[in-house]
Amino acid sequence: MPIYENLEKRGLIAQCTDPGLGELLAKERFTIYVGFDPTSASLHLGNLVPIMALAHFQRAGHKVLALVGGATAMVGDPSGRSDERNLLSPDQVKENAEGVRKQLSHFLDFDGPNAAVMVDNYDWTSRMSFIDWLRDVGKYFTVNYMVAKESVKSRMQSEQGISYTEFSYMTMQANDFLYLFDHHGCRLQGGGSDQWGNITAGTDLIRRLRQQQAYGLTFPLITTASGAKFGKSAGNALWLDAERTSPWEFYQYLVRQDDRDVARFLRIYTFLPDAEIEELEQQIAEHPEQRAAQKALAYEVTAIVHGADVAREMQTEAQNLYGGGTSKIVAAEVAASQLEEGMEILDLMLLTPMVKSKGEGRRLLDAGGVYVNDARVAAGTKITLAHRNAESFIALRSGKKNYFLVQVK
Repeated sequence: MPIYENLEKRGLIAQCTDPGLGELLAKERFTIYVGFDPTSASLHLGNLVPIMALAHFQRAGHKVLALVGGATAMVGDPSGRSDERNLLSPDQVKENAEGVRKQLSHFLDFDGPNAAVMVDNYDWTSRMSFIDWLRDVGKYFTVNYMVAKESVKSRMQSEQGISYTEFSYMTMQANDFLYLFDHHGCRLQGGGSDQWGNITAGTDLIRRLRQQQAYGLTFPLITTASGAKFGKSAGNALWLDAERTSPWEFYQYLVRQDDRDVARFLRIYTFLPDAEIEELEQQIAEHPEQRAAQKALAYEVTAIVHGADVAREMQTEAQNLYGGGTSKIVAAEVAASQLEEGMEILDLMLLTPMVKSKGEGRRLLDAGGVYVNDARVAAGTKITLAHRNAESFIALRSGKKNYFLVQVK
């Protein structure tokens, strides 16, 4: 299947700068790039959408560039934000960039015959003086043009406004596209739907300076049927780094997804063929209680992010904990109403045989020995309905293997 048609069918395309791009991609080998600003040392589940798109392009024979924004991360992208980002130190950006590079190496093939290439915009941006920048880049952007972009317009209308630093961000991203066009023959940039203004700034700059056409493609912001942003658990990001979000918590988040969302997520976040996804959709309709599609989603995405061995381990652990005869190992029951406002972790622990007194519980918490769904928790943590899994259980753990299941009624 042609790459553009495949991405459309999987729900991975939000906007495109040219309706004829699909036909061009079917005829020619393109170079595409997507940028990842290292504002953190780890990417999160939301970043997996553009990563999957790049992987599809690479599998279809196109050249892919993964840009780590060592320069742009020091400035801060105003897109999709109502407030100014905190400026990161050069050392912090450098450390974060190294973490992001390692993660990207896990998802794309950097060694094969059609090897992906990783670039860092700090390498070319840092060589330009401020005067060079104003003359060679800023000259081609009118203020009228820039304030018309939604990312700038929305901030200018807010009480906080926008700093000159973040106002300049789109010129940096546009210059990145120009540099990659000149040095790597890159004619296509992809990014999240909030990047539309920055991407089109790049295509416009290339047209002005090189009198050639470049293209842009955006990927959708993924939300659940209930309107929540996909990739957030109890308000916290689901990180791709196992140290930040345990594979168990990651797996359980995916297996909890709503029947209304799971087929769409399978198309976006996995490489499963459509025929297989359609079979899983049929199973949702006929036997929703089996949650076969959710289990497939959890396994496939965990395998992509953490590897097949870890995915199998999580699958086995889930079967052992929740499969066949779960009621025999339930340590306690709690009413859903008790978790609506949140129950302190210590109170929940006292409902189980995990600890015999508040003092023992506090000592265990202070020592960092308590886990909820395999994520370490601290004293004072509120346990809510968001912590229950698809089968309405919350798994408490102390040590490596001391599990205590709490059933939410």
